[in-house]
Amino acid sequence: MTAVLDNADTVSTAGTGADQTRLASWPARAGAFAIDVLAPAGLIVTLALLAWSAPLYGWFWWVCTVAAAAVGIAMLINRIALPASTGWSLGRSVFGIRVVSSAGDAGLLRLLVRDLAHLLDTAAVFLGWLWPLWESRNRTFADLLTRTEVRRIERPEDDVRRRAGAVLLVLALLSGIAGGLGYLVVYREDRSVDQAREQLTEQGPRVVEQLLSYGVDSLDADFSRAQSLTTDNYRQQLVDQQDAVRKAGPTTNDYSAVRSAVLPGMTKNSAAMLVALQGMRGTNPQELKFITATVRVEFQKSGDHWLVDNLTVLKRPVLGGGAQ
Repeated sequence: MTAVLDNADTVSTAGTGADQTRLASWPARAGAFAIDVLAPAGLIVTLALLAWSAPLYGWFWWVCTVAAAAVGIAMLINRIALPASTGWSLGRSVFGIRVVSSAGDAGLLRLLVRDLAHLLDTAAVFLGWLWPLWESRNRTFADLLTRTEVRRIERPEDDVRRRAGAVLLVLALLSGIAGGLGYLVVYREDRSVDQAREQLTEQGPRVVEQLLSYGVDSLDADFSRAQSLTTDNYRQQLVDQQDAVRKAGPTTNDYSAVRSAVLPGMTKNSAAMLVALQGMRGTNPQELKFITATVRVEFQKSGDHWLVDNLTVLKRPVLGGGAQ
């Protein structure tokens, strides 16, 4: 271990007090890291969470995914490529610090390996990040492995603080925009679907009951009411069925929904539902027949009401014994 530390110390010219004062402080390094990594990482996490919440491969999923990738690439350029060519990242220029090796500025490969080695700083319960607080050359585990150290350097002449402030402001605005879009596209849409599901759960079974129920003494009124509960797409099919009932001889058909379930894939304006029905059929109270049926009903929303857009009989009416 002593040999490793001795080799790592070659990045310093001499252990003089003057040289020691040129080492970057831990708060300066933390501040630079916050600007270079934590700020863009916060936006990346926000975009990733929104992409995870959005419909897979939908337009909003693609927007969030591409934006997160773009921010990640920009972070890598600022963190590794820019310091390799200019010696500075945005955060380090604000605090006037620079990563150096025994040969001077750290190169691209060394900076890349150093950032990967920071995983060891994190894996050691973040101890590596705190190591500069008591290590003689203010180095993390990554610095020890890559033989680098961070020194205080005269800041560039341009106004880096203003530039850093502008970047942070842009990141904050992008995070706000992403959050706003997340509310509009994901949360509000999900909330609208939840409210529509609650409404359909209440209205749907009653609509099906009224659609399929009719009385021999109120046939025309019941059929007119049923037609008002359908969309234009299904109304003519229902009228044809009603005409068949008239030709067969009017009777009473009294259905009640006993079970229902909204099927997956619902939107705030369209849905499908399974409905199990049971009821009584006949005109003579002494000869009523018990009936059961199962139907799949497609609904479209019109204003505050759900209308039947299609109805498929999955289990045709089964007649039971007479009323007891």
